Amino acid sequence: MGLVKNLSFALVGAGFAVVATATQAFSVTLSYERSIGSPGFGGNGELFVPQGIAVDKQGNTYIANGRGVNPDGTPNYNLGNKIEKFSPNGQYIGAIGSGGTGPGQFDEPTTVDFNPVTGDLYAGDVYNNRINQFDSQGNFIRSFANGQFTGLIEGRLFFGPSGVTFDKAGNVYVGDFNGERILKFTPDGQQIGVIGGTAGTALGETQGVAGVRISSVSGNIFLADQYNNRVQVLDPNGKPLYAFGSAGSGPGQLLQPIGIEVDDQENVYVADSINSRVQVFDKNGKFLTSYGSPALDASGNPVPPPALTGPPFGNPLDLTPGRFNWTGGTALKDGKLYVGDFFQGRVQVLKVENGAKVPEPSTTLALGLLGIGAAAVKLKKDKRQRTIISLEKQLEKTTV
Repeated sequence: MGLVKNLSFALVGAGFAVVATATQAFSVTLSYERSIGSPGFGGNGELFVPQGIAVDKQGNTYIANGRGVNPDGTPNYNLGNKIEKFSPNGQYIGAIGSGGTGPGQFDEPTTVDFNPVTGDLYAGDVYNNRINQFDSQGNFIRSFANGQFTGLIEGRLFFGPSGVTFDKAGNVYVGDFNGERILKFTPDGQQIGVIGGTAGTALGETQGVAGVRISSVSGNIFLADQYNNRVQVLDPNGKPLYAFGSAGSGPGQLLQPIGIEVDDQENVYVADSINSRVQVFDKNGKFLTSYGSPALDASGNPVPPPALTGPPFGNPLDLTPGRFNWTGGTALKDGKLYVGDFFQGRVQVLKVENGAKVPEPSTTLALGLLGIGAAAVKLKKDKRQRTIISLEKQLEKTTV
């Protein structure tokens, strides 16, 4: 019986050890490394409203440069309206596309990314209401989804293709911002499905489909639900699983999230746009860390976003590392997080470091219980040993 009891204690202790291992999580640290691009009106490497970011296998960075305007705020479609390309060390290389309505041209490029299966580059084209597809060298292939994205609605400033991502087969998923849905296409642009489509606040409903990412680990779809100030997680078939985040500026709270990334640990990186920062969550929505703060003027006050009719820059600019005037498009590649500094004409590159496993509070409790279990086993063993010694002494007295 004593052996059975001691075995029970041992199993309880081992059980707590399993719990401790299962509830551990990796810490994540973000730090500034460098910036790409500079604010300006059409010079080589100059950017305004960088909305989409992609990185190719060679480490070159592609940035969707917004709809062109002159310094006085009047439209000039010969400026911007293209995807700017920078070398791995941030040197300007050239551009893909130009302003216009023809094949391979743009009228405000937005989301941009490479298909990991085919290597092709896909880019949203807002006012032309389509997706433009290029090969890995930037040669135009085709446009698709022509006219399928929901137009501008009252109370919103943006519409059209808002996020692009890919599943393991290379199928293309594109957010339809005001359509409250994700459109699914084959790699050559044939539509094969729709996810969502209902406006609202319930799970599975959205108010502004912004960034979209598919996890390479689980196949789950992570969606930045912009005006609901949250992230929604869907299974690979689009069934809603859960959501996290709420409106606010505290840790784990969001104000109009836009870009979203998921790493190989399923940590979720969210461009918390109006809060001018990036926040990181684990796959269950537990807040891990944040990086970034608002751009400041000479008096230390936050710089407001620009007026709709003026130049697309904050005034003044604050190009201090880690300061943003809204965060926007994102990309995650080889341990680097690329974050669009929306109204300061640049992309900030952050180094991502996954630290050692950190026990959560429940883990600490489990470890404590494990220690108690081990102590109980030892005390029981010591008590049994003392009993045996006492019996041996009694026997010695009897025999003598």
